[in-house]
Amino acid sequence: MIQLEPPLRVASQADASELAELVNFAGEGLPLYIWEGLAKDGQDPWEVGRARQIEKAREGQIVVVDFGDGAVASLTGYPIGSEPKPIVDDFPALFRPLQELENQALESWYVNVLACYPEYRGQGLGSRLLHLAEQIAREEALRRISVIVANNNAGARRLYERHGYEVAATLPCVKDGWETDTEHWVLLIKTLRPVGGR
Repeated sequence: MIQLEPPLRVASQADASELAELVNFAGEGLPLYIWEGLAKDGQDPWEVGRARQIEKAREGQIVVVDFGDGAVASLTGYPIGSEPKPIVDDFPALFRPLQELENQALESWYVNVLACYPEYRGQGLGSRLLHLAEQIAREEALRRISVIVANNNAGARRLYERHGYEVAATLPCVKDGWETDTEHWVLLIKTLRPVGGR
């Protein structure tokens, strides 16, 4: 495991509220829409989101930026294997284009969530977390790093492209009842140079 220096640390269960909010920022509101569908009668959908983030934090999958008052930015990701995931007939339509794009990013480390509270943007936290993502990818012997962004998320596109990510594919967004201005999902991929290489 890569050694994390403050203000970076592994997320804990106590970060659940902040993590749910950060995930929803990164997902353009799609996570909250999903949690609403999963909530039982009368259950707060944010409670569903917090529970899901606690599960991931318990597994040590999330890194946060914390200046002493709680998480203000987060990174969640995972390696995509060498075989595409099958998309069966009953695969949810909303997720189909996202999975199809992931299937085009085989053998890469996938940035699932990179988010920052608005008041902390412009301080280089996204760049710092992206650098960490590259370190993790290299440690896992992966030569590529990937991310999917909404076509209308101009800020995220600029950040990734500034760091050498290039558009690899786009697919139309299937809204399936989700109210959004997103028209397309965009897969961005960066090939990692060997350490010390040119």
